[in-house]
Amino acid sequence: MSRRLFPTNPSEVMVIRNVTSDVITMSLPFARYGRLKFGGRGTLVKMESGSLAVFSPVTLTPEVREVVSGLGGNVKYIAALDLEHHIHVTSWKDAYPDAEILAPEGLLEKRQSSPEYKNTPFQHIFRKEDGGKRSISPEFDKEFETEYVYGHQSRELVFLHKRSLTLIEADLLFNLPAREQYSRTGESATSGCFTSMISPLLSAQPPATWQKRFQWYLLSGADRRAYIESVRRIDQWDFNRLIPCHGDVIESGAKGVFRTVMEWFLDDKKGV
Repeated sequence: MSRRLFPTNPSEVMVIRNVTSDVITMSLPFARYGRLKFGGRGTLVKMESGSLAVFSPVTLTPEVREVVSGLGGNVKYIAALDLEHHIHVTSWKDAYPDAEILAPEGLLEKRQSSPEYKNTPFQHIFRKEDGGKRSISPEFDKEFETEYVYGHQSRELVFLHKRSLTLIEADLLFNLPAREQYSRTGESATSGCFTSMISPLLSAQPPATWQKRFQWYLLSGADRRAYIESVRRIDQWDFNRLIPCHGDVIESGAKGVFRTVMEWFLDDKKGV
């Protein structure tokens, strides 16, 4: 499994968990470059209106379909959280054709090279001129705060589920190792030479020095000023939980973890 990007048996290894009564995570193995155990995660949210929103959707297994049906089945929003987290968007759209897709600019163009993906329509495209935000609909805007971190190299979409004080993101912040995501595989989330070398560098444990460097020198290098502005807007949000795509969920105290990892952007401090 460690040399494959995606598991061939997602039903057997996926962990479906109620984080709250209305927020469900779908966690499974994912190996970057076929070697680095990143883990993958989708998040499903039932809104007050009864509509469902899925963020960074994962494989639509029979078990996931059953969860969706149990929540009413009205999948109305499918969010591709960046230029990388879009592989399963089309399968979800095919299953729930009335759903509207949210995505960053550039993703629609990227998908045109794939016959499987190119005809999937996007209803809500976040653009730089939006200034980081975009209105989706009254029901969605009531439930979520949004930030388009266009200064990130992967053009990140970050969402705050206001009722549960939960930040949902893809590659803005990592919390390796991916223990939950590998918990049903029979193998350790930290095994393998590549993982054992890289995983500590993407840890959110204080002082998180290496992740700070990764953020500063790599992720924000394209437009650091825009990245800083986005991080500071997110820092104004009220959240206690953080659901990343890669690594374990931070169940509480997430604001403090966020501020530790993003310290250089919040305080204009840069380490060496």
